[in-house]
Amino acid sequence: MSFHWMLSLLQRGDQISMRREAHEKKYPDAKVISLGIGDTTQPIPSIVTSAMAEYALALSTPEGYQGYGPEQGQKSLRKAIADVVYPNMGIRDTEVFISDGAQCDIARLQMMFGRDVTIAVQDPTFPGYVDNGVIMGQTGPAAVDEESGGSRYAGIEYMRCAPENAFFPDLSRVRRTDVIFFCSPNNPTGHAASRDQLRQLVDFARRNGSIVVFDSAYASYVSPGAGGDDGDKPRSIYEVPGAREVAIEISSFSKFAGFTGVRLGWAVVPDELLYADGTRVARDFDRVVTTCFNGASSVAQAGGLACLATEEGRAAVARVVAGYKENARVLVGTFQALGKEVYGGDDSPYVWVRLFPGRRSWDVFAEILEKTHVITVPGSGFGPGGEGFVRVSAFNSRDRVVEACARLTSFLA
Repeated sequence: MSFHWMLSLLQRGDQISMRREAHEKKYPDAKVISLGIGDTTQPIPSIVTSAMAEYALALSTPEGYQGYGPEQGQKSLRKAIADVVYPNMGIRDTEVFISDGAQCDIARLQMMFGRDVTIAVQDPTFPGYVDNGVIMGQTGPAAVDEESGGSRYAGIEYMRCAPENAFFPDLSRVRRTDVIFFCSPNNPTGHAASRDQLRQLVDFARRNGSIVVFDSAYASYVSPGAGGDDGDKPRSIYEVPGAREVAIEISSFSKFAGFTGVRLGWAVVPDELLYADGTRVARDFDRVVTTCFNGASSVAQAGGLACLATEEGRAAVARVVAGYKENARVLVGTFQALGKEVYGGDDSPYVWVRLFPGRRSWDVFAEILEKTHVITVPGSGFGPGGEGFVRVSAFNSRDRVVEACARLTSFLA
């Protein structure tokens, strides 16, 4: 048989690891510090791991053994998410679907939408939305973007999110699409949309009959009452009136509980969300989930419940988030002291910085690695709008972040 030709349209994703390997061969004694990939580094709180261990141990007893669980997730965890993550938003536990992570839910949603839909994404944004669209055949071929020199897919509507527009697209210039992927706080820019901005997005989707897929994976990094255009940055799109009729929300335990390796997430598909013919979207998503997935690990779900079910668990994971936020504060302060153009870090673990105006992201990445042995992520990897920037991650130990900042200061001062 022939290979799946649409896979040939994917952009290469192994450049950073290849360059790191080459760098470490060139400098075998260098202590490379990675402020690159968004992987957590700090231990999972013991109250959470103890719950998982207790559950796993019980599986070795006749009384505690359990086999397959509901594909949609254990009711106790679904209820905890509805009650704790979405208080006073009208979210019911039956509208929460437990998964093995937001990335996997993106793929299942793309599968449900089918290849004939049109999609819009923030530019720059997490590349998983685009890559899954490529695999599904939604995007068309890639072409060189004349403005940035990067590549863009012909079938995708790129919603420019830059410092010049406060990292929120001018929706009057965005063409209508079936699906809008929107991440807040945004990966990579770190921008958390204000309530007024999300209200504009919901109204735009309602007028156009579009579905918003709202990625809130970094919501726990938004400070309560964080300042925005109106002094408020919602953690969920369902804080905005009317969002239940236009939006699916996906999220994850990865970045607020350290579950990047454990794998646990969820999607909320409200009953009020309907296709143009009046069919419930949740019906189709349930069908996709029960066809393609046997449910998230019951051990992981026990850990997820421990994160949310008690004040002690919630406080424990909040301390982990606070540690990463302090790392981000250190990074932002370093770049500000150097007079660099820097964004993010307040409501996000990511810092978005333009170190050398006019230079390409990959050139900046290469020079930082060569001169400081610090790994960042080139902004162009997040879309043509990211050209010229690099993303710096707060996901590391405090000691390594401080050491990286010292190296960067020595190089950039």
